Amino acid sequence: MEKISRRSFVNKFGMGVGASVVMTSLPSFLTAPETNQHSYTGKKLNVALCGLGNYASRVAQGILASEYCTLAGIITGTPEKAAKWKSQYNIPEKNIYNYQNFDEIVKNKDIDLVYVITPNGLHKEFTIRAAKAGKHVITEKPMAISVKDCEEMIKACNDNNVQLAIGYRLHYEPTHLEIKRLGQNKVFGQVRYIEASLGYKIHDPLDTKSTVNFNDRNEWRLNKKLSGGGPLMDLGVYCIQASRYVLGEEPIAVTAQFGKIYNKQIFSETEESISWQMEFPSGAVSNCTTSVNFDIDRFYASADEGSFELSPALSYGPFEGKTSKGPLKFPVINQQQTQMDEIAKLLLENKKLPNHITGEEGLKDIKVINAIYKAAETGTKVFLK
Repeated sequence: MEKISRRSFVNKFGMGVGASVVMTSLPSFLTAPETNQHSYTGKKLNVALCGLGNYASRVAQGILASEYCTLAGIITGTPEKAAKWKSQYNIPEKNIYNYQNFDEIVKNKDIDLVYVITPNGLHKEFTIRAAKAGKHVITEKPMAISVKDCEEMIKACNDNNVQLAIGYRLHYEPTHLEIKRLGQNKVFGQVRYIEASLGYKIHDPLDTKSTVNFNDRNEWRLNKKLSGGGPLMDLGVYCIQASRYVLGEEPIAVTAQFGKIYNKQIFSETEESISWQMEFPSGAVSNCTTSVNFDIDRFYASADEGSFELSPALSYGPFEGKTSKGPLKFPVINQQQTQMDEIAKLLLENKKLPNHITGEEGLKDIKVINAIYKAAETGTKVFLK
């Protein structure tokens, strides 16, 4: 069986406006060429990565390309990874921690922020430990595996006067900023219907005999204690996010259906596929699907006076799409670099992070995810408060 990893996902995916209009419509931090000029000479934000899986490598490359950040430290439970990263990124020995001695980071003035990229079920632990050490925190999405965990993470950061961000990289990506604008500004009128789907095939659905070792750290997405759930947690959060920020509304009710499980040994703890429907205050409906037994990556929105869509849409891109008036194509950016620089600039200036990337935003997603699971388990419509 192929390992379930962000790397396997990346490997599987590879409105008529002119280019000048596209560029001038971008926010200021996206109008410059992607090539980093490294013109900034002030203090940089020193970042330590906690958890060195596949996505951590993407974040590390983003930090190396960034203008306002430095990859200063690592936290890992694997000594072999510590040695490799120390050599590859020239990380000082004093800035390398394991999961047992991590709390000693409180004494390290060379670390400003900890980026938690562990399995979902460990986000709360390391966010709280980092906050208690006086470090700002970014944690990957989904924020945690329960509402209670999210609330405890927010409280720990508030109590220790540090800021908490969630790794919503698409909030800084120009194509997604454009579909957000098209929806919230009602460029084509009120959006009435959305389809958002993201999935990737990690095994042959006809293979019903393969087994998996749930203690294998590479298979943590199949372990409910570590993952919190299946593709809904890992991929479905993108569909929820896109629906929410295109409409600028919060869902008020959900219905959901689990898909067929083809291999009951591999998927004994988590779903293999799930579809769900979200209702919004405006009357708009979002129909979403996520799976790990087929590939899909698309977004479509139908409004009163037109439509817009992307495919690829919700993965790492490059994103392409169209509106009812013509092509929709924006410059490709380094998503991790842009995210890190925009967060770092604010933290270096002691400014408050924007609400759309904070722990409160992550909490909203988990409330929706929990409602979706409840709806699928009970077969009833679940209303959100």
